[in-house]
Amino acid sequence: MKNMIIVLGICLMAFPLWAQQEPIKVVFDVTSGNSDVQRSAARHLRLMSETYPDSEFEMVIYSGAYEMVDNKSSAAGETLRKIIQNDNVSIVVCRNTMKRKNKTEADLIPGVTTVPDGIYEIVMRQQQGWGYIKEGK
Repeated sequence: MKNMIIVLGICLMAFPLWAQQEPIKVVFDVTSGNSDVQRSAARHLRLMSETYPDSEFEMVIYSGAYEMVDNKSSAAGETLRKIIQNDNVSIVVCRNTMKRKNKTEADLIPGVTTVPDGIYEIVMRQQQGWGYIKEGK
C-alpha cells in the first residue's frame, strides 16, 4: 500500500510537467512606450520561446511601443535581435503606427516584419486559437 501511494504521488507530481509540454501558440500584445515594460516583454518572449521550442510565439507591437522595434533606439533591441532568429518567434509591427511615426521598414530591427493593423492581427490570432498576453504596467 505504501509503495502504491508513493507511485501515485510521483505520477501526480509529474503530470503538470507532462501537461506543460503540449505545444502552444501565444500572441503578445505590446503597446506601452515604457522601456521597462518593453524589456520585460522581450524577456518574457525569450524565456517562453526557449522553454517551449515546439510552440509558436508572435509579438505584436503598435501604438506607443513602436520604439521597441526601432533599430536605433530600442531599449530591448539586443534581446529582440537574438530571439528573432528563433524559428518559433515572429515579431511584427503595425504599419498604421509606422505611418503615424513616419517610419519605414528600413528603420526596423532586422527580422521584424509588418502587418497592416496590429489590433486586427491579434484578433485573427485569437480566432485561430492562440493564447493572448497583454504586456504592460
